[in-house]
Formats: sequence, structure tokens, C-alpha cells
Amino acid sequence: MSASFLVMSFATQAQDLPTPTQVPTPQIIPSAPNMAANAYVLVDFDSGDILAEKNADERVEPASLTKIMTGFVVINELINGNIKMSDPVNISSKAWKMPGSKMFIEVGKQVSVQDLIKGMVIQSGNDASVALAEHIAGSEAVFAELMNKYAANLGMTNTHYVNSTGLPDPDHYTTANDLAKLTRALISQFPEEYKWYSEKQFTFNGITQYNRNKLLWQDATVDGLKTGHTESAGYCLVSSAKREDMRLISVVLGTESANMRIQESQKILNYGFRFFETHKLYSSMQRLNDARVWEGNRDQVGVGLTDDLYITIPRGQYKSLKIETTINNHIEAPLAQLDNLGTLSVSLGDTLITEKPIVALANVEEGSFFKKLIDQIKQIINSLFHLFD
Repeated sequence: MSASFLVMSFATQAQDLPTPTQVPTPQIIPSAPNMAANAYVLVDFDSGDILAEKNADERVEPASLTKIMTGFVVINELINGNIKMSDPVNISSKAWKMPGSKMFIEVGKQVSVQDLIKGMVIQSGNDASVALAEHIAGSEAVFAELMNKYAANLGMTNTHYVNSTGLPDPDHYTTANDLAKLTRALISQFPEEYKWYSEKQFTFNGITQYNRNKLLWQDATVDGLKTGHTESAGYCLVSSAKREDMRLISVVLGTESANMRIQESQKILNYGFRFFETHKLYSSMQRLNDARVWEGNRDQVGVGLTDDLYITIPRGQYKSLKIETTINNHIEAPLAQLDNLGTLSVSLGDTLITEKPIVALANVEEGSFFKKLIDQIKQIINSLFHLFD
């Protein structure tokens, strides 16, 4: 391919870009509110954009937020058919003796995977977490290896697990950003199982316990996720809320009380929904345009993006978006689907929001000898015309 490119402008979705008189006055976006937390991050679920943060890459003790990854591994084991919800799990002495929060399982008895999941998710049972870990991997230590492999696959580069519960250990750590990555993956990959995290209570062995995430009662748009607390970690909360078509994830770590983690999480969620909006511009593999292909068995190929494209911007600025594509101006067959043919850029004013590769949406095979010869002649003629322009 040559180094020449063709620049094309796209309007946002099917709408025309506004005339200057239509462009809204830029809305003033205030700084994020002061947060009484050691670290936090607010992320848009669809775009992945970070809307506010503090110490988001600082290693911290995750406490029971660890159980988000424990649940992620359990769900994968269920989906892969390695365990079933109805499986009876033998309760070991280790699981029964676990300190901290419990679902009150009894040593030597059998409890279903389904009940253990509810005990872990809703009641934050350390006993349930260990029982699940032992059922899946034989021991909690081996289960922690699984957790670390899943973390690596998700790009959680500042996370390391040594247990399934979150009990303190110097080698057991994570970050606010890594927790947000994990939560995005859980919600996007397992939307049905994510509903477990909105359940408010669970009764087992005659004991009813309530979900510690009090935002579930306070804000109807909140539908998950998990609390955590140890003396060294402070009070922590990962939560997610959806208002209309916009979902946000907040990770608030190291507050001073259970009430404070609720208050600060509500504060940062309200900030995000009030001052930002998210739009889906294009779908994965949606045909955005056609590109000319030389010496192929056809003359054109559709171009698009490999993934859905969402952008999060200040409220009221959607019509001010500028979208351009730069496509290679000389594309020769053979061409494979998903070959990179250029770039799509999205800007707001002078600020580049995102850049994504433009790819071929189909294969294009080499043309016949005569087709290639004709195209070569056409290219020579085109070059001569450009030479005398």
C-alpha cells in the first residue's frame, strides 16, 4: 500500500453536523467533588472513559472486594460447564472456621453451589468463598492462581491475589482502576449473573442477612455491586448505576465508615450523570463507507470498526463532535477481512477524544490476469492525469 491517504468526514450517526449558529455554548464542567476516600475512580461502562479519579493506580488492600473476582471465576466455571448450580459442596473445616463475615455453613455438611454463591455475593461470606474455591480448584491456593490468570487476561496489571476472601496479606492487592476493569468485564460478559448483585437479602440456615450495599435501597438506579472492609483497608464500595441509556461504575476505597462509603459513592455517581452523557456512534462491523480496491476480484470493499464505538462527552456537546476518517488511497488485493486500512478520529473542538483503526469488512481476492492488467493501466492513466494537474 502506498503512503497516500484520503480524508473523509462523517456526521455523528445519521445526523448532520450543525451549522455554526446551531453549535451550543460549551457547558462548564466543574471539577469532581472532593471525596473523603483514599482512592476512587468513576468510569463510563460503555466507553470505558474515566470521568474522575484520585490515586486510581495506587495499590490498595481490596478486602471483600476480592469476592468480585471470586465471583467472576465461579461464573466462568459455570459457563464452561465445569460446575453446576445444583452441585453439592462438601464444607471443609477450613471454610467453616473462616473469620469475618459468614453465611454460617457447617463443617461436614453439603451446601449447593447456588446457595454458596448467594452467601458470598449477598452476605459476603468468607466461609462461602473458601468453600467455592475448594470445590472448583481443590484448594484456595490453587484457586488464587486461577484468579491471577483471569486478572492478567483482563489487563489488571496492578493486582495480585493470594486468597478468595480478601483477608489481609502483604501480597494481596489491587487498584481502583483494576477493580473498574473487572467490574466492566463482569457486567458485559455476564449480564444475567450480574443480577445476583442486586439481591437485597438471603436466608440460610434460618439466618436472614441483608446486602451491605445500602445504595440498593437509597438509589433505585443502582443495581450492584460489592462492599469491602477491614481495619487496614477502610470501608470500600464498588457500585454501578444505570440511568436511561448510561451506565457508570464507581470504585470508592478507604473511607472512614459504612455510611461514608455510601455517601461518597452516591456523590460521585450523581456528578457523572449530571455533567456527562454517553453516545453510541457506530456498531461493530457496521459499514461506514466503501474503499477502492485495485487488482482485486471486485473494485470496492466496505470499511468499518472492529468494536462498537461509544464516546462520553460533557452534556450538551453532541452536535459539536467532529468525526473524520483517513483511509489509505491505494489499496491492492489480496485483502483480508480486518486488515487495517486507515483511522477514524473523533474530536470535540480542538480536543481529540479517540482514534480507532478502520478495517476491511470482507476479504478481497486477487483478480484475474486481465482484471489486474486493466487496473494497472487505469492506475498509469490516473498517474499521468495527476502529473499534469
